[in-house]
This record gives sequence, C-alpha cells and structure tokens, in this order.
Amino acid sequence: MDVIIAGCGPTGATLAAELRLHDVRVLILEQDTAPVSFARIVGLHIRSLELLAMRGLLERVAEHGRQRPAAGFFAAIDKPVPEGLDSAHAYLLGIPQPVIVRLLEEHAIALGARVRRGCAVAGFEQDDDGVTVRLADGARLRSRYLVGCDGARSTVRKVLGVGFPGEPSRNDTLMGEMEVGVPHGEIAAKVADLDRTRGPFWIRPVGPGTYSVVVPAAGVGDRTQPPTIADFRRQLRALAGTDFGVHSPRWLSRFGDATRLADRYRVGRVLLAGDAAHIHPPIGGQGLNLGMQDAFNLGWKLAAQIRGWAPETLLDTYHAERHPVAADVLDNTRAQRELTSPEPGPQAVRRLLTELMDLNEVNRHLIEKITAIGIRYDFGPGPDLLGRRLRDLDLRQGRLYGLLHQGRGLLLDRTGRLTVDGWSDRVDLLTDPTAGLDVPCVLVRPDGHVAWIGADQRDLDGHLARWFGAPTRL
Repeated sequence: MDVIIAGCGPTGATLAAELRLHDVRVLILEQDTAPVSFARIVGLHIRSLELLAMRGLLERVAEHGRQRPAAGFFAAIDKPVPEGLDSAHAYLLGIPQPVIVRLLEEHAIALGARVRRGCAVAGFEQDDDGVTVRLADGARLRSRYLVGCDGARSTVRKVLGVGFPGEPSRNDTLMGEMEVGVPHGEIAAKVADLDRTRGPFWIRPVGPGTYSVVVPAAGVGDRTQPPTIADFRRQLRALAGTDFGVHSPRWLSRFGDATRLADRYRVGRVLLAGDAAHIHPPIGGQGLNLGMQDAFNLGWKLAAQIRGWAPETLLDTYHAERHPVAADVLDNTRAQRELTSPEPGPQAVRRLLTELMDLNEVNRHLIEKITAIGIRYDFGPGPDLLGRRLRDLDLRQGRLYGLLHQGRGLLLDRTGRLTVDGWSDRVDLLTDPTAGLDVPCVLVRPDGHVAWIGADQRDLDGHLARWFGAPTRL
C-alpha cells in the first residue's frame, strides 16, 4: 500500500477518496466489524457542502438530508440568517451520521480504496522508506505512509508519542433525539419563558415530530453507563417543569467538554487527522466538519508526495494550515461553552453578545467562523482573497465547482494570456474573461483555496512550482 488509514469514519473515508483521485493505493483499517447503527443526526456546514460539491457528491448526499437555515449555531443564540453569506450553499444539511459515513465510504470504494473491518491498529514502526503497521491479531502490513483517523482515543497518536494538551472534561451534558407529546407551539412558549441560568439546554425540531434535546447531566448516574429516556424526562422536569412528553428516542448520548489539540499533525511518515488531532465539545456542530476539511487539505498534498511531484515543504503545510484552524475552533467552542454556564458573569456576557448579534456584521462573522467559510490561510502578503476559498462561480463552462471533481489545480484566467505549460498534468487551464472576479487571474488549489492572484506569467510560474512542484519537461 501507499497509504494505510486507521479509521473509516467521515475523515478516513474522505481522505481515502481524495487519495484515490490521484491513483494512490489506499487501505482503510477499521476496528469495528460493522458501521455505527444508531441514527444520530449531524450537521454539514457550508464549507463541507462546498467541498462535497467540488467532488460531485453534494447532490447525492443532499437526497438523504434535510436543509435548515444557516443560523442559530453560535452558543444556540437564536438569530436569523445573516445577510451577505457568500456561498451558493448557505444552509445547514442535517443528515444521519451512519448515512453520511456510508456514502463517503461507498465513494472511496468506488474510486478503488480497500476497507478491512475488524482490524485494529495495535502499533507501528517507521523508517526512512515506510511504516510497518502491526494489527491486534499480530499481522503486519507495510505502507509508505500511515494516517491516524482513529478518533479521540487514537492509538496512532499515542504510539507516535504526540502530546495532546488541553483541558479534561469538567461538565457532562446529555444529548439525544426523540419524539415529543405536545404541540410545537407549547414547546416554543415554554422555552421562551425558561430561566437560562440553570445550565445548557435546548429542545429544537430536527424533523417531523422529532426534536434534538440537550440538558445538563448533573446528578445523572454513572457516566460510564449510557443515559436513558427516563434521565432526560427527569432533567427536563427539573429545568422546565415538564418533560414535554418525550418518548421513542432515536439515540441518546452523554458527552463531556474535554478540549485538546495535538502538538503536531505529522511525525515523519505518520500523520493525524480528525478527532485524532483535536477534540472539543460538540456545541456549534463543528467536529465532523473539521475532520472532513482536514482530509480535503491533506489528501492532494499526500498524493503529491507519493506521486513524486510535491515540493519539499508541501506536506508540512498541512500542519501549518490546519493546526491554527483547529485551535480557533477549540477557542470558539470554549467561548460558546462559557456562554451556556449558569453563572451570573457568563450569563451577562451572553446577554451582551445577544444584543451585538443584532448587528449583521457580528452575526455574519460568527456564522462564517462556525461554518468555516471565513478561513484564510497565510500565503503571504496579497489581496484579501489570497488564501481564502473561492466561491462557486458561474462560468461560461458551467459552475466552478463542477470543474474540480478530479481534485486537480485550476488556473482561472480572465486575460487569455497565461499558460500552465509544464504543469498541465496537475493543473487545468480555464480561460473565461466573463468570470465574476475583480482580479485578472487566480490559481486555485485542489481544496478550493486561492494560491495566487495576478497577471504575470513569470510570477505565476513561481507559484505553480511552489504548490505543484517542478514543471514537466518534454
């Protein structure tokens, strides 16, 4: 194998598919013998939807989901969708977690990835040429690289010896999806009158007759045991004076607020992605999205390394770009968590922030942060668009994202004077003077971020070499 991936969750399956677009031989090892069966609903945020559109997957995924407005994410503060969200996919897509995992895994397999279930990584050793992976049954496998996408308790991270600093869990919360026995209007009226100083709480519709419920876990049994519907009823009565007639749970869980970030995302030929690299409370619904976006950033870079055309420092940009993004996510979840505290100080800050979010710029800034469309990688000095993701432009040849399905770079040239000769095996050229940009030309990476802006061929050649390696000489 070229790459062994530990873990077949959303991050691992996405990474496998990205590698297969470049003909990299991939094997996914998953310790569970069958996919997760409980139907927890997860939310795909705007940036994840854009990335799925770039690979031609969004239409298929959207068939299984339910759209919700892109609003109310930050600390569950109820505000309308901000004006000016610069995306053709400015909504949240709620989808059952087993479904999105299945769709991503099927996509990776269709592209040629192999998946072996019931195979747990127990250890590994790396050398200058590759990694020898030892399985729990004693078998050994050899690959050029290993990527740990094996979750918060990552074996790969522990064996690698990478630090995982942060804060341990201090407070537990119950979360689940269930049906209710009272009309929505009655729920809304009761929630509006609730005292918000008694701990994290919400009850929101996620489907016909089905609600997402979050309540404090204080006083609820042994944290090693899964919660029951009786636990939710008891906590709801304590908070709201009624249990809203909740029944027929789809799934129930208990989570803490541990927040940790790996010191490094790469050590030699071993890399980390997803929850193996960062964990945080689920408030804001960013975890699954953050992991998938790690995979889109890493996939083309690792493929370039394996295919032999990667510039010397390209693979190191994975840590340089994604580590600060995760640190920012951890900070915003810390802030959101504080805003759910029942203490007078955090509640005062919550009231102030609720007022500030009436300003569209504040509301939009926070939504762009949660949905990851506000990310700007540091590519050096230049226009504000440099380092940002490019929106799905309407071009003469169709939508921009429809031209990125193969995971290649793209030069969008509005001048008709530039060329990608020498890099045409890695970068496509599209000449369109009608493209809706206020700059002459942009070089777009396979993950959709703008790597160069300008109109000079020599300057472009330097940036093509920076991101896509030495030119091919005929």
